Amino acid sequence: MVTSTGGGSIDKALMVLEALAEHRRVTDIATGTGLPKSTVHRILQSLVGWGFARADGSGGYVPGPRILTLAGKVMSRFDPAQHADTALQRLRDRTGFTVHFAVRSGDEAVYVRKVEGLRPYQMASRVGMSMPLHSTSIGKALLAQLRDGEVASITSRTGLGRRTDHTITESQALLDHLAEIRRRGYAVDDEENEAGIRCVGAPVFDHTGTVMGGISISGLTFEVDPDDKHLADEVVTAARDVSLALGAPLDHAPTNLARTVDGMAVTEASVTDHSSPRTR
Repeated sequence: MVTSTGGGSIDKALMVLEALAEHRRVTDIATGTGLPKSTVHRILQSLVGWGFARADGSGGYVPGPRILTLAGKVMSRFDPAQHADTALQRLRDRTGFTVHFAVRSGDEAVYVRKVEGLRPYQMASRVGMSMPLHSTSIGKALLAQLRDGEVASITSRTGLGRRTDHTITESQALLDHLAEIRRRGYAVDDEENEAGIRCVGAPVFDHTGTVMGGISISGLTFEVDPDDKHLADEVVTAARDVSLALGAPLDHAPTNLARTVDGMAVTEASVTDHSSPRTR
């Protein structure tokens, strides 16, 4: 049932508008909102007048064209990274590690936010840098949410380039690895993108429930324990916060490991210390 924080006319109108995304009939909308049918009908008539709803010709109602117009204007100015800032900062403060947020761009992922860690070294990653999907945790978190056929299509185009001695370079081995990620809820990407680096990452979903990116923490191998469930849970919680901030449905946002989460992975990122800066 749709719920509101108040009983005012605006609250009721928003409840009906939200219910309209799932229901057509006045009776169903009334049941979903808990409002009287007469109230629902009156609100629907106002929404029709404003273009936010329209009659479907069979006694029901559907969302109107003005919703699409408004959504288009909002999305044209929408910056996913801006909505992630609070969760990314909190994750850095709670773990001390460098935090990344990357989004999918075709057959790769691109960093859109980076929060430097509290350790006496810095990652060489930078906003705007692209990363392969098969050898990074954000990438593998993304791939784990896709069907095997789509993964195979992506890797057939990009190949499975060897980044280190630990990189997965066989297609079936990668599919098996992704299945394991989905089964146990997280994975360790142990120096697969760069030697000496181990990271933990989780997928991020957009307002449609589609995986659109991921977040990760990154550190030196001796600092990041691959079996630390508490650390993994911190990352999954942050990914859930980002997903919800982007409007993801509750059933698509990652949950903490205590309730078993699908698709969390460990990621890779570059690192450098202050004495020998470098970029990749």
